[in-house]
Amino acid sequence: MPVSAECSFVHPALFYGTPAEYLAGTVPFVTGALAMGEPVAVAVPPANLELLRRELGAAADRVHLLDMTQVGRNPGRIIPGVLRAFADAHPAVHVRIIGEPVWAGRSEAEYPACAQHEALINHAFAGRWVTILCPYDTASLGPVALADAVRTHPWLVDGAGEWRASGAYSPDDVVADYNRELPEPADAAMLVVAPNGLRELRKFVEETAVRAGLAEDRAHDVVLVVTELASNSVEHARGDATVLLGLGGGQLVCQVRDRGHIADPLAGRLPEVPGQVRGRGLLLVNHLVDLVRVHTAPSGTTVEVRFELG
Repeated sequence: MPVSAECSFVHPALFYGTPAEYLAGTVPFVTGALAMGEPVAVAVPPANLELLRRELGAAADRVHLLDMTQVGRNPGRIIPGVLRAFADAHPAVHVRIIGEPVWAGRSEAEYPACAQHEALINHAFAGRWVTILCPYDTASLGPVALADAVRTHPWLVDGAGEWRASGAYSPDDVVADYNRELPEPADAAMLVVAPNGLRELRKFVEETAVRAGLAEDRAHDVVLVVTELASNSVEHARGDATVLLGLGGGQLVCQVRDRGHIADPLAGRLPEVPGQVRGRGLLLVNHLVDLVRVHTAPSGTTVEVRFELG
């Protein structure tokens, strides 16, 4: 199977178990792009980034290299801030990207957002002349992550470089499976926010963030994010918003709950359109926080955001 298929989107998962298999699956992908004059980006964890950099030698200077643990710490930021940002900068040519959003160091809280991200790539790039290769380490990832990769990628590549179609491809099922209820943060402080209660909310959030030990600039981000989410809840859900702030896993955990329903799973995951005035709130949130999780149903929605305390 070629990396591009008649100007359509191609999204393979590369299963590798050793550094040699990693290089065998990724280096030809990169050098093939360079030989054809195609833009190519690599967003992977640091160890694999350095592995590729050394193998490519001087050619690495022609590749857009990114540390995925930084630019993709929040999986909800990867599509708009990494993948689409690069692809949209080259709209008239075939673009190749290596993106590795799932690694063994991902937390239990982060993984569901990673799986949903991989599923939603297929919708975010439908009809685009882009190939995104996603490596998965069979030696360090568990069976759930590897099984989910088969469900979120229509094409699979093994360590020998053999391509096959995925018989279990079902990305929408993955999105639905990880649309799970989010438990309240431990020992959370709560505030119910009415349409005229945003000033009280900002004071409540700022004091909580500072007590948690966040620096002043990061506390400002927390206030901005939670105020944006609560404002959206009050406006679009047509009712009060319930805000919960607590601690967990070395993070400040903030939840905003309302009675609305987010129908579009790509909400907040697509780049801003020039001239766009509304609908930018979740996109802003994805760019500012360390993790976003969403549970949404006809009965109501919870948006959870997390900020590292360290």
